[in-house]
Amino acid sequence: RLWGGEGDQFDNLEKHTQWGIEFVEKYNKFVKERSEIEINYAKQIRNLSKKYQPKKNSREEEESKYTFCRAFFTTLNELNDYAGQHEVIAENLTSQIFIELTRYLQELKAERKTHFHDGRKAQQYIESSWKQLESCKRRFERDCKEADRAQQYFEKMDADINVTKADVEKARQQAQMRHQMASDSKGDYSSYLQKFNQEQNDHYHTIIPNIFQKLQDMEEKRIERVGACMKTFAEVDRQVLPIVGKCLDGMTTAAESIEPKTDSQQVVESFKSGFEPPSDVEFEDYGQAMKRTVSENSLSNSKESKEKPAGKSKPKLWPFIKNKNKGSGPEDFSHLPPEQRRKKLQGKIDDLNKDIHKEMDQRDALTKMKDVYIKNPQMGDPASVDPRLTEIGQNIEKLQAEVQKFEGWLAEVEERMPSKSDSHRRSGLYEPQSSVAVSNNCAQDRESPDGSYTEEQNTETQVKEFDDDDEPLATIGTCKALYPFEGHNEGTIAVAEGELLYVIEEDKGDGWTRVRRNQDEEGYVPTSYIEVNLEPNAKGAMTYI
Repeated sequence: RLWGGEGDQFDNLEKHTQWGIEFVEKYNKFVKERSEIEINYAKQIRNLSKKYQPKKNSREEEESKYTFCRAFFTTLNELNDYAGQHEVIAENLTSQIFIELTRYLQELKAERKTHFHDGRKAQQYIESSWKQLESCKRRFERDCKEADRAQQYFEKMDADINVTKADVEKARQQAQMRHQMASDSKGDYSSYLQKFNQEQNDHYHTIIPNIFQKLQDMEEKRIERVGACMKTFAEVDRQVLPIVGKCLDGMTTAAESIEPKTDSQQVVESFKSGFEPPSDVEFEDYGQAMKRTVSENSLSNSKESKEKPAGKSKPKLWPFIKNKNKGSGPEDFSHLPPEQRRKKLQGKIDDLNKDIHKEMDQRDALTKMKDVYIKNPQMGDPASVDPRLTEIGQNIEKLQAEVQKFEGWLAEVEERMPSKSDSHRRSGLYEPQSSVAVSNNCAQDRESPDGSYTEEQNTETQVKEFDDDDEPLATIGTCKALYPFEGHNEGTIAVAEGELLYVIEEDKGDGWTRVRRNQDEEGYVPTSYIEVNLEPNAKGAMTYI
């Protein structure tokens, strides 16, 4: 209990309780800022997840085949859910602490204002009452002095023989009146003193202690409220831990589901070319005398009678090609190896058939709607459906024409692909033919300085043109390299810019020219990379030197 000097105490309590309110406001601002951090963090995590999500294209379908890609996609999705939990934290911090404390602060300020108003009012009342008591006391004191003076005056007049009886009587009455006034003042003073003592007792023993008690209760509730908020602050975070744990478990499970062998097998399936391996390389007999003539016929002699110079009978294999052509290739996928081309064509046909089914389903639905309109004209005009039916019919025709086109290409590929059953027939002339065809069909990387694409020639044509591949070819001219060419692929040769080489075979229309550097080094270079100078009458003059 605080006795006396309560004005100073009120000043002290006002300062302390104001500081208490400012503390709550500071804590509330802290919670708000934490909530904003959670929101921004969640947003950044969501954006990160979105940024690395697979794009909606054919590549997505390709990637989804691999377990490690699927594991990464799962991780991204789990990360998105993880971000959601941070949004929950922000939402709960805002609703359970910030909004509640903001409302409580208004109540707290109003309550504090009321208590100090009541305290100041009680203070003012007791001070006013004290002033009235002082006033009563002074009046009683003044009236006593006046009565005393009147008494003395009367006594003086009464003793004076020269004063008339009337004046004495008047002085006596004046003295009596003053005594009465003093007596009345004494009664008022006594009465008010009693009243003041009661009020002072109430003030110091009841009113002020009650106000102090209310302020103390208010302060304790404030502290309790802040403590509860601090506990909630931790609980809000703890509540999301189970779901965050599930997100992390999902990421772990996804990582554990990666199967390297399965993925590597997918690569084998994806890039299987469909070509059969080349036949055995035959023995080259250097002991046999050279019996070649300059005639054209010598070039078409059977391969058994020919001597094969060293390094000229490399089997042509499907090369490891980096496709520098940024486009998707021709519509018939002829830039791909047979097996890959077959898969792409079949996939295209499947997609087109799905589209046809969708259009047919729409046509059936509209036909039923038209029948309903015919039977119940009030529901709609049957003719209103006709334009859409016509459009769907045209769409189906277009799609079916597309299917026929792709099925034609598919049949062509499947007819050309060597099957298991005919492998025993691969002997004699067939071997070099198929070998050369494979090499020349590898025009997937038909590159030129501008990155343009030149479609390869028909395989059968190539077989006819290069079935004499085992014979060393004559020089038919020279060429100068305009650009450097790396020649990483099988069958090609690397050249430096400005280098001079011999031309041994012209461009057959597929964008490639065959050149020779020396006896052991020859191969194809892009025609657009070189400047060719043929010798006079060189065309067809395949003279062996």
